[in-house]
Amino acid sequence: MRIILRLSAVLGFIAVAPAFAQGTAQQREACEADANRVCQAYIPDAIAIERCLRANAGSISGACRAELGLASPAKATSKKRKR
Repeated sequence: MRIILRLSAVLGFIAVAPAFAQGTAQQREACEADANRVCQAYIPDAIAIERCLRANAGSISGACRAELGLASPAKATSKKRKR
């Protein structure tokens, strides 16, 4: 029952999220698990979830960071070292 409620909340988030609703299924899939894990308290407020994901960039997947346009701290550091 708990899983069904969480899944419903995540699906509700996707339905009302302006940024994610316009994205591809791949983009929504990239952040769905992170939103449920890191920002569950903000579901179904799409704007608050996006802010939460951005604020917790170090705790979300690389795929979600890429979809949000956030650079990975590890990649930014390695690029600086190569130059």
